[in-house]
Amino acid sequence: MDKIITTEQINELNQTLHQQNKRIVLVGGCFDILHIGHITFLEKAKTQGDSLIVLLESDETITRTKGPKRPVNTLHDRAKILSALSYVDYVITLPPLMTDKSYETLVIALKPAIIATTSGDKNRAHKERQARLVQAKVVDVTPQISDKSTTKLIKLLDEI
Repeated sequence: MDKIITTEQINELNQTLHQQNKRIVLVGGCFDILHIGHITFLEKAKTQGDSLIVLLESDETITRTKGPKRPVNTLHDRAKILSALSYVDYVITLPPLMTDKSYETLVIALKPAIIATTSGDKNRAHKERQARLVQAKVVDVTPQISDKSTTKLIKLLDEI
């Protein structure tokens, strides 16, 4: 199985990983312009289990949440960049504009042991609810690094 998969391949992935008794760590995000905050987060998340799976938001979702000039990199490019990292085992490209129920369905299908996040994650309540559905734990693996974000990088580049 390739490292980059779609939501249609989740059941096959889940079956493979659970047959191998792999402890799944799940993370999600945009990962638009990869920076040290992302790298640190993914590296620390991987230490929580055996297989790190990244749920990667669609271009349409990012445009809706971040604005009309985002994403900078396409879904395909972002997935390819993430999949090149040694500590990322799988990248699941998400369909556009998912609902809370859609995310819950994915979490139930994957049955992660850990949902990794940063402290202060604005979606913490949703992740806690999803974790309860599969008896997983939500773990803050890094603090938020206030001066490291894609939005700040874009603003800095606009000033040049």
